[in-house]
Amino acid sequence: MFSLKRWMTLWIICSAYFALGQEMQEGRLMRFPDIYKDKIAFMYGGDLWLASSNGGVARQITSHAGRELFPKFSPDGKWIAFTAQYDGNFNVYIIPSDGGQPKQLTFYQGSATPLSDRMGIHNEVVTWFPDSKRIVFLSRRDASNGWIKRLYRVSIEGGLPEPFPMDQGGLASFSPDGTRIAYNQIFRNFRTWKRYTGGLAQDITIYNLKNNTVDAMVPHTEWVDTFPMWHGNTIYFNSDRGPEHHFNLYSYDLNTKQLEQLTHFNEFDVMWPSLGPEAIIFENAGYLYTFDLQSKQPKKLAIYLPGERDEAMKHWISVSKNITDFDISPE
Repeated sequence: MFSLKRWMTLWIICSAYFALGQEMQEGRLMRFPDIYKDKIAFMYGGDLWLASSNGGVARQITSHAGRELFPKFSPDGKWIAFTAQYDGNFNVYIIPSDGGQPKQLTFYQGSATPLSDRMGIHNEVVTWFPDSKRIVFLSRRDASNGWIKRLYRVSIEGGLPEPFPMDQGGLASFSPDGTRIAYNQIFRNFRTWKRYTGGLAQDITIYNLKNNTVDAMVPHTEWVDTFPMWHGNTIYFNSDRGPEHHFNLYSYDLNTKQLEQLTHFNEFDVMWPSLGPEAIIFENAGYLYTFDLQSKQPKKLAIYLPGERDEAMKHWISVSKNITDFDISPE
């Protein structure tokens, strides 16, 4: 039989676990998610995390002081490609899909002047080739100005990156056989212009990589169509063309030529959607949602992020240089 002392010890341990469970709050501000079957990857606090596609407790898989962004699972599920700031510059890396030591694939030093946040990130990982052997990323390495970006490809074995035949590009997605690509010719996905209908409103072009010709375009309005995601005979994408004029998911059937609005969020935008084998994952109001391609229903994920947050700890800091104005109270 347990003694009273052992019962008290057990009670204290159980109480501590319960208290820790109570303190673990649901995560928010998770960004740039991707999904592969039962796993999701995303950025939180500048690092990459893994979790179940059903939600639950996430696991941190990078910890460098530099930022790691845009995780993308390879089509075979073996790798995660991402963009990281390990040496002061942003470059393309891969790690095993369960985490591991990063391998650097690009070595571009960037321009002398860093990009402003609204211009995006150098060497942004966009997608994979269907063969899981090459990665597509955006670069300004041959640009004549800060606006222009171009799609490049690099092998997971390394070597020099090669440009796509299109001289400008943005976000992109391959057809299942890899012979065609749906892409934005313009990249402005970090600009927060709302309900924009001007000359930089994005549309989606379908390019034939075998013939180097434009095959078609997804029917476009004056609004924004972006984040193309090609699955079977359907191109999924994000648009603010609907009555809500918030970004929501849409689909375009290449056979029937029919457009369909799939989500109807009217308070916060659907952001950074990414396609997996069976579902799309996206951000909304800082939370992550999955959209099942069969049921066509969105599902909010409850994700928990254990660990300390350095910036949330009490600490002393000099704010004297941040003072811009002052006044004396009436008394």
